[in-house]
Amino acid sequence: MNVQLILSEEVPNLGRPGDVVKVRAGYARNYLLPRKLAVAASQKNLSAFEHTKAVALHKREALRLKAATLKERLEAITLSLTARAGDEGKLFGSVTNIDIERALREQGFTVERRRIALSEPIKQLGDFTVAVKLESEVEASLKINVAAAGE
Repeated sequence: MNVQLILSEEVPNLGRPGDVVKVRAGYARNYLLPRKLAVAASQKNLSAFEHTKAVALHKREALRLKAATLKERLEAITLSLTARAGDEGKLFGSVTNIDIERALREQGFTVERRRIALSEPIKQLGDFTVAVKLESEVEASLKINVAAAGE
């Protein structure tokens, strides 16, 4: 005998959260329900899940719009950083995502350093473009100018 369930978490080879699936009664009773991977597909649970899904979708859309406006603001600026450098343009240290985060904070932007996708630290003078991942589908290109510090 099969029972109908709503998945609350992703289950391999079965479905994603929110999917309504039919499984054997024993599988539901002994595995899915005790581990809270699914709930019974009653009308009450379906309507509660639809409401939760709509609220989450609304929040995700608001975050995406906020990230899009931040992307426009980030791409409009060029961040200038100064560092001590040798005669050939090599830096004595390096410019990392922590330095970029600090410089952005001074400009009035709040970006976590984990979102700054710097594959390796910058060790040369010059102009660079760094990707900043603001949301899952919104990524900004930040222009950085590394200049020698005047001593």
